[in-house]
Amino acid sequence: MVRLERLRADHAPALLAFERENRAYFARTVPDRGDAYFAGFAAYHAARLAEQETGGIHFHVVLDDDDGGDGDGNGAGGRLIGRVNLIDVERGTAELGYRIGERAAGRGVATAAVAALCRLAATTYGLTALTARTTLDNPASRTVLERNGFVFAEHTTVGDRPGVRYERELLALDHGQNMRG
Repeated sequence: MVRLERLRADHAPALLAFERENRAYFARTVPDRGDAYFAGFAAYHAARLAEQETGGIHFHVVLDDDDGGDGDGNGAGGRLIGRVNLIDVERGTAELGYRIGERAAGRGVATAAVAALCRLAATTYGLTALTARTTLDNPASRTVLERNGFVFAEHTTVGDRPGVRYERELLALDHGQNMRG
């Protein structure tokens, strides 16, 4: 079972370990964060938490409760297996981004996490539309977005790589209407 938690200060050790463990894996399909991110992680994490308090971003960690709940520094049990974020929150819209670790890839985790964040975006954050970008050479990410109702908007770049931008309106279903418990 996949669970999202809003990013907190006590997630820092598990999040840093996750990013380090998956750095090479992520670099195959998304621009690398660079050495400065890892060297200054504590300051970066604190800055993101402060920015989150303003409502301009909403960061979440993805936890796997089916791994035995061994905990690993995230403060709540369950292994940190990914992250899903909303950035550039403004006038009812935001850009969605996500990273799922290599050990959780191919199990539907990304699809489930993005679906859960779409519901949160509508119900908790009051958003009406999302955008997302991915590189052209990342068909798995494009599939996740398409399975979650995102549609092609335009060709773009992600870092220095060719990419695609998707859009999705958040409909009544996302706002909790007609949803089963």
